[in-house]
Amino acid sequence: MSKNLLEQLREMTVVVADTGDIQAIEKFTPRDATTNPSLITAAAQMPEYQEIVDQTLLQAKKDAGAGATQAQIVSLAFDRLAVSFGLKILQIIPGRVSTEVDARLSYDTEATITKARELIAQYAAAGIGKERILIKIATTWEGIRAAEVLEKEGIHCNLTLLFGLHQAIACAEAGITLISPFVGRILDWYKKETGRDSYPSAEDPGVLSVTQIYNYYKKFGYKTEVMGASFRNVGEITELAGSDLLTISPALLAELQATIGELPRKLDPSKAAAMSMEKLHIDKATFDKMHAEDRMASEKLDEGIKGFTKALETLEQLLADRLAVLSKTPVSA
Repeated sequence: MSKNLLEQLREMTVVVADTGDIQAIEKFTPRDATTNPSLITAAAQMPEYQEIVDQTLLQAKKDAGAGATQAQIVSLAFDRLAVSFGLKILQIIPGRVSTEVDARLSYDTEATITKARELIAQYAAAGIGKERILIKIATTWEGIRAAEVLEKEGIHCNLTLLFGLHQAIACAEAGITLISPFVGRILDWYKKETGRDSYPSAEDPGVLSVTQIYNYYKKFGYKTEVMGASFRNVGEITELAGSDLLTISPALLAELQATIGELPRKLDPSKAAAMSMEKLHIDKATFDKMHAEDRMASEKLDEGIKGFTKALETLEQLLADRLAVLSKTPVSA
C-alpha cells in the first residue's frame, strides 16, 4: 500500500508542529514543536487550556507578593505563559520546543539576551535542559547579534521572521542553530504586489527563497539548519521536501496525512554542493544595504514584528481580564 505524503516527508525532513494546540501535537506526534505570540494567544483563549492560564496567573500572583499590582502580576504571568505551554508540549514530543522572546525587544540586543536567559532559567527550574529549547528571535541585525552571544553560551536559537538571503547568510555566519524562513508570508507579499491570485508551487516566491537559502548553506558547508515555515498550501511543502526541517500547521499536517501519492525529494545537499554561486560576507553595512533594497523583506519583517507585538498586547489584556475574574473567585485549597 502506498504511503501518505506525511509519512514520506518524514523520511527526508524533520516534521515540526507549528501550533500551541497541545491536542494537535498529540495527534501528529512531531519530533519538535514551534510556538509564536499569535499561536500562544490563540491557544490561551481555548477553553481546554484555561487551566494552564489560570495556574500560571495564580502562581504569578502568589510569587509577586501581597502588595503587587494587577499590572505586575500580569507581567509576571505573561513572561511565564509561553514556558507553561512549552513545558506541556515537551511532555509529548521527544525533541525541542521553540519559545519566542518578546517581539517588542526585536531591536534591542541586550534586552533580548537578558530575556532569553530568563526563559532558559524558567525551563531549568522545571528540570528542562537547554538542549531541548530553541529561543526564537526576530531576524533583525540586533536579534542576530543577540543570538550569536546566546549560541556561545550554549543557548540554541531559532531566528524567525526571515525573508531574505542577507538575513540567512548573517545567521549562518553568526553560528545560529536554526532559521525559519517564512514561505507563505513571502507569497502573500508577491500576490499583493503583482495582483496575481496564485503561483504554481514550483514558481512560488517563498519556495524559491527557501530553496536558494538551503542551496547556499549546503554549498558552503554551513551547519545552520533551514526550517521552512508559514505555509499557505501543501504544494509549498512538497516543493521543499528534503529541507532540514519544516514546521507545519495542524490543518496542513492533516492534509498531508490524508493524501496518497509519490513525494520526490526536491532539496538535496549533494546537488547543492555542485552548484555554482558566489559566497557573500554580511557585515552591518551590507546587511542594511541589502535589507533596504529588498522591499519585500523589509516590509514583511516590520509587519511581522508589529503583528506579534499586537498579539502580545492582546494576550496581556486577556490575562488582566482573567486575573480580575480569578481575584473575585475563592480559590479552593
